[in-house]
Amino acid sequence: MYLKRKIDSFLETWYADPKRLPIILKGARQIGKTETIRHFAALHYDSLVEINFVESPKYKLIVQDGYGANDVVSAISRIESSFRFPKGRKTLILFDEIQEFPDIATTLKFFAENGEYDVICSGSLLGVHYKRITSNSVGFKIDCDMHSLDFEEFLWARGYGEDLVEELLAAMRERKALKASTFGAVRGLFLDYCTLGGMPFVVRNYIERRSFEGSLESQRRIVNDYRDDVRKYVEGLDQTRILNVFNRVPVQLAHEQSRKFQISKVAAGARAREYEGCVDWLVQAGVVNRCFCLKTPTLPLAGNCDETKYKLYMGDTGLLVGMMEREVADDIRVNRNLGVWKGGLYENIVAEALAKCGLDLHYWRRGESPMEIDFLVRSGSDLVPLEVKGGNDTSKSLRTLLASPKYPQAKWGIKMADANIGFAADILTIPWFCAFLLDRLLDVGRPAEPEPWFEPEGL
Repeated sequence: MYLKRKIDSFLETWYADPKRLPIILKGARQIGKTETIRHFAALHYDSLVEINFVESPKYKLIVQDGYGANDVVSAISRIESSFRFPKGRKTLILFDEIQEFPDIATTLKFFAENGEYDVICSGSLLGVHYKRITSNSVGFKIDCDMHSLDFEEFLWARGYGEDLVEELLAAMRERKALKASTFGAVRGLFLDYCTLGGMPFVVRNYIERRSFEGSLESQRRIVNDYRDDVRKYVEGLDQTRILNVFNRVPVQLAHEQSRKFQISKVAAGARAREYEGCVDWLVQAGVVNRCFCLKTPTLPLAGNCDETKYKLYMGDTGLLVGMMEREVADDIRVNRNLGVWKGGLYENIVAEALAKCGLDLHYWRRGESPMEIDFLVRSGSDLVPLEVKGGNDTSKSLRTLLASPKYPQAKWGIKMADANIGFAADILTIPWFCAFLLDRLLDVGRPAEPEPWFEPEGL
């Protein structure tokens, strides 16, 4: 069973370009990169030549005779004579797990100039190794990022089409409440998605078995694979420090007062300077998303960050569930009780959606006061604050910020809650499950005031 992915359309557009350059596909482990490329190859090529540098390290010898396309093709065929290389772009060469052999990127220039074969490179931890990879292929590659399934892709997997997505987007743009039947159905699907996450193996098993059987075990296995990557690719004290940071992400997200990540609480006696680069490693590996604290809630966002203050969110909420205590994970799965873990889980859901939309993550906290805005994004010339609620309670911080004359760029805001769509007092309320559409909503800009105003329907 193949799960339709958003990157499919990117690959189709790339294939339609007669001058297409090699691709480097980046993303965390087990998000479906190789499966997607195999599916694409089956649709368009007479031959797929798949080289995995982890499973078959012998292929690291293919550049011994030179980096030219014909040299590499000849070397591959010597190692495995069953491979076929029809010319005229009828062969797709997949160099997989290239973090094990970054030097292969040097060949991309020569494959681009040769023009007889298409090439896609992929692998996990490419962000960690990317300086070395990109320096070998400047101007002769196309970079592409991939994530685990977002909620829209999950809806596709469940058999829903574009009409449902268009209905959700239109309702947000028009500030009209969704039909109760639509709201209830999508909310239920979203709770399933939050429990499962977007890892293809977990989602596929859920759909094929029509149950959550084995999902927690699968999530924990993937989490342990991430830990194994740290042990495999990191040496010395940094290995322990990176694992300390990784293991503390769920713990610090569970704090009710402030979810700012504190190195001092990672391990006894831990100091920030000793952990320099450890958080960066996890971010570059695609395992966590980092949300920087703004110095002031103003535009531009870039350059307005206090890089010593940040929150860390798991890149896939399902893996966050997998890292929780079994009793908590079971309560979420069996009883759909996301509130058992307070606001950190909801924030992670929205942070994941924003990151998968390609948006940078920022938050703001006023000194040591309890006033905090969970996320801030840009829409045209407007600064749009987002507040995430576990239920549908009042957005005190959001209302305070919008009412302040100090921040004229914040003309309207968004409350994400367990509530239907509504707009009142410059606050657009939308349900959590619409978070994956925020980039498309923000392109529209500030919503006009509806007549008459109405309050969102709570649950």
